[in-house]
Amino acid sequence: MRGRSRGGRRKGKGGLKPRKKRVSRISENGVQFIDFRDTKLLVRYLTEQGKIVPRRTSGNTAQQQSQLSIAIKRARHLALLPFVSDIQR
Repeated sequence: MRGRSRGGRRKGKGGLKPRKKRVSRISENGVQFIDFRDTKLLVRYLTEQGKIVPRRTSGNTAQQQSQLSIAIKRARHLALLPFVSDIQR
């Protein structure tokens, strides 16, 4: 029985339901270029610790994720965004 699918299961994942396709907020709003000065947009793609949200979570394309990471890094360098959060454990 090798190579046969088992009723919609994905190989090695153990779930029956396929994942929901994530839609990028960048594509929805029709943004052509991600600007480093648009901090409201950039903050949406940062976690509480200040990490950049991965592409599989955000639903961005590879080109959008590349532009996003460059814009976040530029905004951090110019002190528009923090490198880390102020929250202490």
